[in-house]
Amino acid sequence: MPIKVIAYDVGTTGLKTCLFSISAEESVRFIDGEVEHYELRLLENGGVEQDPIEWWEAMCRSTKRLLERMEIPKEEIKGISFCSQMQTLVMVDDKGNVLRKAMSCMDTRAVKQFNDYMSKGVKVEGLNLYKVFRFLQITGAVSASTKDPLWKYHWVRENEPEIFAKTYKWLDAKEYLTCRATGIMKVSKDVASATFLYDIKKDCWSKELCNLLDIDMKHLPEVCKSTDKVGNLLPKAAEALGLAADTPVFSGGSDVSLCQVGAGCLNIGDVNIYSGTSGWVCTTVNKPHLDLSNVIGGLVGADPTTYCYIAEVETSGKCMEWVKDRVGLPEMDYDEMVEYIKDTPAGSNGVLFSPWMHGNRCPFEDPNVKGVFFNIGLHTRGSDMIKAVIEGVCMHMRWMLVATEKTFATSPVVRFTGGSAISPYICQVLADVLNREVESIENPRHVGTMGAAALMAVSFELVDDIKDIKKIINVKSSYKPDPKNTVVYDKIFPVFQNLYKDNKKSFAELNN
Repeated sequence: MPIKVIAYDVGTTGLKTCLFSISAEESVRFIDGEVEHYELRLLENGGVEQDPIEWWEAMCRSTKRLLERMEIPKEEIKGISFCSQMQTLVMVDDKGNVLRKAMSCMDTRAVKQFNDYMSKGVKVEGLNLYKVFRFLQITGAVSASTKDPLWKYHWVRENEPEIFAKTYKWLDAKEYLTCRATGIMKVSKDVASATFLYDIKKDCWSKELCNLLDIDMKHLPEVCKSTDKVGNLLPKAAEALGLAADTPVFSGGSDVSLCQVGAGCLNIGDVNIYSGTSGWVCTTVNKPHLDLSNVIGGLVGADPTTYCYIAEVETSGKCMEWVKDRVGLPEMDYDEMVEYIKDTPAGSNGVLFSPWMHGNRCPFEDPNVKGVFFNIGLHTRGSDMIKAVIEGVCMHMRWMLVATEKTFATSPVVRFTGGSAISPYICQVLADVLNREVESIENPRHVGTMGAAALMAVSFELVDDIKDIKKIINVKSSYKPDPKNTVVYDKIFPVFQNLYKDNKKSFAELNN
């Protein structure tokens, strides 16, 4: 007998609330969903913040609206879970009240704190050798970015001591929402892994690293599995959501690990290329590894027997949204935009674009880098610029895939998910740029919530094991590369890579 569940995708610009049916026979089926948007606040000092209360309010509004529109009694919803942005810093008191705005994974303020702890003493790749060694020994990865949450934790300690003094726990985005729903503070293993304080061998927080990095262990919540029930909906929370009190609340996981689940990329070597507001190339691997030179690391997956080897780009689909608005086509939908550029040849008549609109993480870490249109002439058209943005995002994905393959073998066929994967045109451009077959799945925009719903099928013992989820993810379309276009992109790719090397000093002069 199928049961209905709700999965939430807590993104950087909005929250998706998705209704699924799960059963032993059909496993996981997407029914319908709602979307609520909230503000992403960009501060002049490099800060990027969100109000966690707005996440909760978006969750409440969209849940009530979905149930009312679908005419589903609240008692039919048997569980809720989460797929969420990670490396977000939410400081709460002992009642779960938010003490300040959440610091996003895009926040770059903690440069001083990062340098104080990681840029002194004997170094490797510019980082303290001893600390890198202990990070690798204990976590399998290294906190090599100023955007990582433990440096933001120290930024609050140094700059807002009165808030830090009131802090009871440091939570991430979905951990705040599960706390708001149940009153219980727990963190899933994959999200704990992304703090770089989680001991992957002992399966607990690392006392040594907390001592080494001046982290108060009392601020860290209890660790659980992604399939674990955190608790049940409190009456007040249930009323706000329009759900029944005592509805089970499951932990879920990070966007990276759950998109890997929802894409069906659960075997070693499977690759998921995700393009939403941000983007990444994620490969399922069997061991932790860190490539400091390319800033790629492995984090514990929702399946705790595997790792997500993740290469990230800060802005992906956001670049496409940006250019559509700036070129004077804000009223166009994406199908109309594709129609507008359909006759633009591969290579966009010589125009290149770099998608580094808010700094970059991989294969180089540089908060000063920005987007570039290169090789514009008097005959350049708006359609050239729009297609160059699409190609630029795909070029960066290729760069990260090439960097990944320096360490791990990958599947010859890649999965493409996220909002950008809805467009067959963009799927084909990606296949041409990569010179790989590209598969898209059903409902690629909801890949994260699909992963969260699939994990609930495991929690309810409707699916035996997380790895079995691969069998129930359906491929919708497949795209094979066009050799004529791939030849063009092979010529452009080295030039694209040099855009950073040739302009690194100039970026620093203008943006430091």
